[in-house]
Order: sequence, then C-alpha cells, then structure tokens
Amino acid sequence: MTESRATNFFKRLRARIRPSKQSVTAPAYWAAKYSTDEFIYTTTANRFVIELCSELAPGKAIDLAGGEGRNTVWLAEQGWQVENVDISSVGLAKCEGVAAERGVAQRVSTLCASGADFKSSLAPVDLGIVPYLQVPAALLNASLKNLISQIKPGGYLVGVWHALENLDGGFGGPQNPDVLPSVASMKQFCDSMPLETQVCELREGQVQTKDGLKPSITLILKARVLG
Repeated sequence: MTESRATNFFKRLRARIRPSKQSVTAPAYWAAKYSTDEFIYTTTANRFVIELCSELAPGKAIDLAGGEGRNTVWLAEQGWQVENVDISSVGLAKCEGVAAERGVAQRVSTLCASGADFKSSLAPVDLGIVPYLQVPAALLNASLKNLISQIKPGGYLVGVWHALENLDGGFGGPQNPDVLPSVASMKQFCDSMPLETQVCELREGQVQTKDGLKPSITLILKARVLG
C-alpha cells in the first residue's frame, strides 16, 4: 500500500470510529448505533424521569428523542398514552417491540421525525419529556419550543441532560461543550417561554461502565406550562 493510500485508509477508519460532532443529529448515526440486538441504554427507565413524573396523574405524553423507548414504555405502564418521537426508525422499532413484550402496545405510538418540526398525533398533551437530547443549543431550543407548543396549559415539561459541568467534574457523556446545557442556559431559555420553572438544577447521576458505576453531573428540569 502506498503512503498516500495508507493515509487515506486510516483517515476513513478514524472517521468511522470517531463520528463528527454533527453526526449525532443524523438519522444514519442512530440507525447504526441502534442496529444491535442489545439495548444501548437498557430498557430501564431513567431514574430522574421516574422521580419527576411519578406524582403526575396519567394522561397523554410525548417522549421526545425517546430512542429505544425505555421511558416511553415505563410511562405507558403507569397508565399514560405516549408517543415516542425520534429520528431513528430503528430505535422506534425496538420501542414498539418492548411495548408489545410488556403488554402496553395499545398505549404506545411512534413517530419518526425531528424535534424541531414534528407534530404529535396526541397533541395537545399533558406531559412532554426530553431525556438526553444532546444537540447544539439552537436545535435544542427549537425542539423544546416545538414540544412546549404541543403541551396543554397546566401540563409539564421534564428534561434530563448531561450537563456542561460534567466535562470537568463527571464521567462519560458527550465531550463537546456545544451539546451540553448548563443551569444558566436552561434557566435563560425557560425565562423566555411561558413556563413556571419548578426544578432546574444539577444532580449527581451515574454512568454504568465495565468497572462499575461512575459519577456524572446531570441537569434536570421540571416546568409547568402556563396558559
């Protein structure tokens, strides 16, 4: 192999192993990630979603960027009618499979669409959750605005993210600061929207690794939509 061919080969190999910062917004990235018999993020609901939603009376909900459906299915098991909105048809198919296995298929629907321009068949809903939509701020804000517009007055917005502070004080999660919101940036966004913010704070999360649980810094949000 010539030096130039070898150089090009390793460039292509590195590109496959280390996706670009923008690749996480592409359906092909998630199709490849979810194309395995295993569940990348398990089928167990996120503990902060459970904490923030457990006391709410079941109604209609949107799980934005719900992926393989761990939180969608958990909400359905609590009595919610839930639509999982995600850009990956592969992830959504896995969600439908889990919902069927756990006996809640009749309470789960899916929609393959982007956060910024989706239109839910359940809207207006009582709850919108956004667990780990780690995308650039402009896209995150557009997606949140779109979601909020489809929540009833008096309904709730719940979000969970790897926080910007996790870069220095935590483990795992994206290493690109452009996709990591902070308490300050989230409060600024919420102040610009018809929301009554009830919780917007950093919490200690955990990342499962082969060496056991590692600490992470998580941003959680709970806000009531105003009329």
